[in-house]
Amino acid sequence: MADTVTERYRKERPGSWARWERACRVIPGGITHDGRYLTPFPLYVRRAAGPRKWDVDGQEYVDYWMGHGALFLGHAHPSLVEAVQAQVGRGTHYGACHDLEVEWAEWITRLVPSAELVRFTMSGTEATHLALRLARAATGRPKIVKFTGHFHGWHDGVSAGVNPPYEIPMSAGIPGAVLGEVLLSPPNDMAALERLVGSRQDIAAVILEPAGGSAGTIPTEPGFLKDLRQLTRDRGLVLIFDEVISGFRYAPGGAQEYYGVTPDLTTLAKIVAGGLPGAAVCGRREIVGLMAFGEDTGWNRAQRVAQNGTYNANPLSAAAGIAMLSELANGKLHDAANARGAELRAGLNDVFRKAGVACVAYGDVSIFHVSLEGSPGAKAKDPDLYHKWRCALILQGVDMSAYHGWVSAVHGEREIEETIDAVARAVRDLQAEGAL
Repeated sequence: MADTVTERYRKERPGSWARWERACRVIPGGITHDGRYLTPFPLYVRRAAGPRKWDVDGQEYVDYWMGHGALFLGHAHPSLVEAVQAQVGRGTHYGACHDLEVEWAEWITRLVPSAELVRFTMSGTEATHLALRLARAATGRPKIVKFTGHFHGWHDGVSAGVNPPYEIPMSAGIPGAVLGEVLLSPPNDMAALERLVGSRQDIAAVILEPAGGSAGTIPTEPGFLKDLRQLTRDRGLVLIFDEVISGFRYAPGGAQEYYGVTPDLTTLAKIVAGGLPGAAVCGRREIVGLMAFGEDTGWNRAQRVAQNGTYNANPLSAAAGIAMLSELANGKLHDAANARGAELRAGLNDVFRKAGVACVAYGDVSIFHVSLEGSPGAKAKDPDLYHKWRCALILQGVDMSAYHGWVSAVHGEREIEETIDAVARAVRDLQAEGAL
């Protein structure tokens, strides 16, 4: 009897297996990001360039992780490498203000419609944390509305309603009092949201991923964002777009430019820092401006929104961010990446149709999602199946997240063709053992 996909994966990736066993002795579970959890063990990568990467066993892959969506220009893009290398020689941490942070903020205000002022953080989680603090300070109200299935980082304040069953928070160790400050509403259901906000006077803000929950896995329905913008404006609520994934990918100005809806606050990460650690909150002057020191010491102490952060606007991240944003500002790279994304989604669906499996590829712009159960949300996902799916793809020379992937501006016809062929082989392998 032929080896299963999982058995082949164990045999053909011995270097990754050995490193994972070593990692388990010093790192809980042997991983440093929950998204890298893979059974029987995760893939270890040695180097990457353009749309490709190579693992510790010397195997080559077409990559669709793309730095969790951060590497719109692909791995090790020359302009980013040059910018970061030049900055390392000038210093990596000044403990002072510097020109690059100002230029970086200017690029953001130039591109993002909502950005009148910008404040930097180091991660998307920090950015959403700060955005909620700003919204509460601006309104004097405590409650935040978020939509089920939408992800806004791992801090306590947004850990409710992330994964089904939604009544269970995404992590242990979160106080009930914190969870009680978050009000959940179903996505794309304006009537439910109207009932919720109409019944309370203590809501500060509504936060969402504008392109859809879980990086677009739960797509936003047409017209919902415009109705949401009107509702929040009428009710005096702060509208927060979490554009950590969609920022600068849907358009140079993000999903808010793409959909023509401008929020009050926007959180950014990933692409904004060129794939290096770095993030930002931007938005209306009267809200983000609550962080500025004033002449009134009493106001500074009790009413100003405070935020520290040793690595905020780190010079290396700023240099990479400027290089990234200057490359994509004219939108031409988006046209190329979006075309490749559409080509890949169509090719995957053709593979699934010919194989007679219920799988579906969907998405927008340069993002693609894969549902192995048929239409998105048709039934609960089987984690074991998605682990086999990833292993099958890896064995065929493609690496992507379990549910979705990001096409970069440097993925070409060759990569798309190789990927479609690889997926066809992976599907056949999983069918042979009865998994699909």
